[in-house]
Amino acid sequence: MGVFSKIHRFREAGQDANVNNVEKFGVPALSLFTTTKFFTLHHHIDVVDDHENVVYESNSKMISLHDKTDITKAGGEHVAHIQRKLLSLHERHYITMADGTEFELSNEIFHIIKDITNIEGLGWQLRGNVLGLNFELYDSNSEVIAVISQKMISIHDKWCVDIYKKEHTDIIVAILISLQHMVKDREAASSGGSSSGGSSGN
Repeated sequence: MGVFSKIHRFREAGQDANVNNVEKFGVPALSLFTTTKFFTLHHHIDVVDDHENVVYESNSKMISLHDKTDITKAGGEHVAHIQRKLLSLHERHYITMADGTEFELSNEIFHIIKDITNIEGLGWQLRGNVLGLNFELYDSNSEVIAVISQKMISIHDKWCVDIYKKEHTDIIVAILISLQHMVKDREAASSGGSSSGGSSGN
C-alpha cells in the first residue's frame, strides 16, 4: 500500500484497510467513502460503502450564510440536520440527529483545526489536524470510534472513514460531513473567498 498509507491513511473504496489503522486499532467494522460533486446547484456529497453503493446522501443549499445541510440514507430516511453559525471568534456547526440528539463542533476561525476538538454534547473528541489529513474520533472513555482521512490531492475532495463502533455510524457520518464543510470553509477563507463562496464550494 506504500509509505503514504502510513502517513495519510486515505484509501479508495475496495482497497484493503489502512495498514496504520489496523496496526493501531485493528480491522475496522465498517468503512465509508465520500466524493463531493462540484458545480452543482446544490452542494451534494455521496457516502458509499466498499462496493461503491450509496448508503448516505448529503445536500446543502448553494447560497446560505448558515450552510444548512441535510443528511439522508439512500432510501430517503432523514438522518441529521447540520447548520453553521458564525460567531465573533469561532465557527460552530450544530448537528441535530433524527432521534433528537444534539451536539456541536466548534473551532476558531482562520485557525488550522486544533490537535483536539471537543464535540460538545457528546463528550467525544476529534484528534488531528488538516495538515496531517487524518482525524481520530474518540468517545468519552477515550476508546476509538472512527478514523477519518482526506485524500491529499483530489479535485473531487475525497474522504474515507474507518468505523470501529458501528452503533454510532449515523453520528459519525454527520461529523464527517461537518468536518468536510469546516475544512472547505477554511480553504475558502484563506484564499479570500466570501461566505457564500465557502458554502457553495464545500
